[in-house]
Amino acid sequence: MKDIYSKTFIVMTSMMIIIASGFSAVKSQRVPLGSALPEFSLPGVDGKTYSKDSFADAKALVVVITCNHCPYAKASWPVLIGLQDEFKDKGVQFVGINPNDAEMFPEDNFDNMVTYSKELEINFPYLRDESQETARALEAVCTPDVYVYAADRTLYYHGRINDNWQKPDQVQEHSLKNALNSLLNGEPAPEDQEPSFGCSIKWK
Repeated sequence: MKDIYSKTFIVMTSMMIIIASGFSAVKSQRVPLGSALPEFSLPGVDGKTYSKDSFADAKALVVVITCNHCPYAKASWPVLIGLQDEFKDKGVQFVGINPNDAEMFPEDNFDNMVTYSKELEINFPYLRDESQETARALEAVCTPDVYVYAADRTLYYHGRINDNWQKPDQVQEHSLKNALNSLLNGEPAPEDQEPSFGCSIKWK
């Protein structure tokens, strides 16, 4: 696991890239709560192929549409890795899915995903959606786009990770973490679910 200084460096570097490059964010679109998790079969950076049945034992499945190159996605990786570590013994499983067009953005190709996963020590499956069919079935829009599915694999939460990705030490609303705790406690889905935002998915 990367130490806190490495994670802070990743976030700060991503912020500087966003400012320098003029990246603009798009918001995730609303997907009806209770929607079923679509079927998928995708290769992971660990050499395995994963489907939703691969995570059948998880009490909650967090699906994150993400990538390597987007500064918003880069800034979110340390938080997601930390949450997986925090919730792994509570039956919560994270999975990352990269659908970006790798011809347009070579940094997002499968080989670079493997390298990136090792560099960050990503502690959950990171999958390649080459056809982009899974991202489309999820109605994903941006990277990161976050979905939390309950044990019956119906959508419980679709929203932001927190309220201040730019300054992790000043976060007031840990939205994703709070949603996971609510789900594990058997509480209704949060009524107010602020959308995620990030770079637009690079469709073919």
